[in-house]
Amino acid sequence: MAKRASRISTRRGDDGSTGLGDGTRTVKNSLRIGALGEVDETNAALGVLACEALPEEARAMLTRVQHDLFSLGGQVCVPGAPGLEAARVAWLEAEIERMDAQLPRLKCFILPGGTRAAALAHQARTVCRRAERALVALAAAEAVDAVSRQYMNRLSDLLFVLARYLNHQAGEGDVAWQQTLD
Repeated sequence: MAKRASRISTRRGDDGSTGLGDGTRTVKNSLRIGALGEVDETNAALGVLACEALPEEARAMLTRVQHDLFSLGGQVCVPGAPGLEAARVAWLEAEIERMDAQLPRLKCFILPGGTRAAALAHQARTVCRRAERALVALAAAEAVDAVSRQYMNRLSDLLFVLARYLNHQAGEGDVAWQQTLD
């Protein structure tokens, strides 16, 4: 385990700065800290989703993703640190295919909703997309591992399919979008 804080309230950040994992300090509104916060928020959204009654394979998958996101956050926190392995992206793709194979073919746009768990998966998907955008913005200014960006892109896809899967497992259909014409 890397360096662990023995004291939570240090007052060092009162000046608007924060420490990175390599010991350097940066402003709290830097692109790096913004991306780190967005990845952390994605992880927290998955934690909320995992509190729902879920099929065990979905819960296990979310736990594994949360560990990956913690690793990805650690990589963002330490500039130049090695990122996730490409195998993690391949695993997400395999999970997407596994769940999608059990679902009816999507024939229309769908709205976030159905069951509470599916709605929370959709919400986590939107938070994940924001985290991905923050990583892309950071990558335009500083070095960011490409696999980390790929992981977030696939994770948002997985969360979309997971939402549909959770509705399907609960006997609920997708909520079809209907264009309003008034």
